[in-house]
Parts: sequence; C-alpha cells; structure tokens
Amino acid sequence: MLPTVSNPGAEQREVVVVTDSTSYVPPQLLDGLDVRRVSLYVGWDGEMEREDAWDDLGEFYRRLRETPKLPTTSQPSVGDFEAVYEPEIAAGRDVVSIHIASGISGTCDSAREAARSLARRGHAGRIEVVDAQTGAGGLGCLVLSAASCAQLGADASTVVAEARRTRESLEMWFCLDTLEYLRRGGRIGAAQALLGSALKVKPILTFGTEITPVDKVRTKSRALARMESYLEVLRDRGATDWIVQHAQSPEDAAWLVERGEEILGKSPLFCTEVGPVLGAHLGSGLLVGGVGTTPADAG
Repeated sequence: MLPTVSNPGAEQREVVVVTDSTSYVPPQLLDGLDVRRVSLYVGWDGEMEREDAWDDLGEFYRRLRETPKLPTTSQPSVGDFEAVYEPEIAAGRDVVSIHIASGISGTCDSAREAARSLARRGHAGRIEVVDAQTGAGGLGCLVLSAASCAQLGADASTVVAEARRTRESLEMWFCLDTLEYLRRGGRIGAAQALLGSALKVKPILTFGTEITPVDKVRTKSRALARMESYLEVLRDRGATDWIVQHAQSPEDAAWLVERGEEILGKSPLFCTEVGPVLGAHLGSGLLVGGVGTTPADAG
C-alpha cells in the first residue's frame, strides 16, 4: 500500500489527510500517519453523541438489540470540518479529505461546504474532498494509502490520485445476520431485492456508492465459507492488502483472520470492530472481509 513518488520541489506545500470516524482503523495506525479525524454522531431520542466518544461498544450493541427504536445517525457539521481544516490551512498545509460514500451519508457534503466557507472567508490553501465510494475498512484502505503517499512528500493532486487508484483496485464484501437494520434505517438500497426472498437468509453484500447485494445463503456456516472464498479471489487477483472487521462477532473475525493468513500468506492490515454509526444500520453479527488493494501496475 506504500506508493512511490518523486521528490517534491522546494515550494511544494505539505499535505495532511483528513477522514471521518467510519473507517474504524486502529487509532495508532492513523496517528502514525498523522491523519486527522472528524466524527459522525449517533444517539437515541435526539441526544446525539460523537461516535468516537462511545468507548463501550458492547453497551451500544446491547442497547441496539434491546431498544425498539433505532438510534439516529448524523454527519459531522460544517463547523466540525472547519475546526479541523482551518489550522492546517493556516499552517501552510493543503488538505485531502477522504470520506464515507456520499450515497450513504452526507459527510462529503459537509466537508465540501466547509471548504467553500473557508475560501469565501479568504483562507488561502487547497482542500480536496474525495468521496471514497465505500466505507468501513474500504474507506480505511484509501486513507492509509493516501496518508502514506502524503508522508513521502507528494502534493495534493498526487495524494488524491493515490486514493482513487486504491479505490479502483479495492473489493469489499460483508455478511449480515439480518437485513432488518438496513431496512428500518432506510439505507437498504439495492439490497431491497433480497427482502422477500426468505425469512431466514444470510445476505452477502458489497459496499460501494450504495450497499449492493452479491449473494445470499441459508446458514451462518455457508456465509463464513463464502467469506473465505472471497479471500481466495483476492489472492488470485494479486491483492497486496486485506482487512477484517466485525460487529460483536470476535470469534468469527478471528477465524477469518486465521484463514486469510493461510490463504494470502500475510496478516491483515488490521482487525477491528465496527462502531456505532455503521453498526446502527447493519446490526450486530456483521463480518467484513475481502477488502483488498493491488499494486499500481497490476491488471
């Protein structure tokens, strides 16, 4: 995932990468690449909290299961983005801001309005907002790739191009225990077609501009086998990186990590739990795998 770039010119501005809280990349990885974050919000009955303030994910998912009413999620405000962008621009840095798919969230809209607002107020500097057209670990792969590029001294255009190249080579699959949370939250998109297929179905989906169905199986064991087969697809395509994520399914995640290490011959970039914003729409039992990036000259 580490790109190669030419040495920057003397007058080239430093670039900082910004993302939102829905990648669920380990904080130490983001901190190591100097990535700034802006949090989305989640809450019940109008009491919204920053997603990154939820330390106890077990408590969140317990409440999600036991409370009839779904929580509300919300994008960051324009002011949230301005608070991150303004110090960077003032320090002479350009910003590349990479966020969850605009078909799922209005986060990119808030980011773009913040950039316009700062420009209207006379702040010199470049802010490029990139729609990741994916989320969770897929978004994380774009962010890590772009931030690695920025640390090598690339300019903003090169960092944006690296993020987009990574997106083009990325595949992402996930399985759910149920489509109910997607349906109730209004984010079901093309997966609507699966609702009438069976009362007990384990849907397998992909996360692009919207959440799209790929397949369906009848049992959890078959869903896990299908997730394993997607890792074999990545291997056959020459993937260089992969990740695993889950929601209250640590045993399944550990199993997929073990299988992936055997199939791909390397450890995942990370294995983490999905937080409240995406968890509110996907439910517990989520298992994400098969996110892969390939070398720039592959294919």
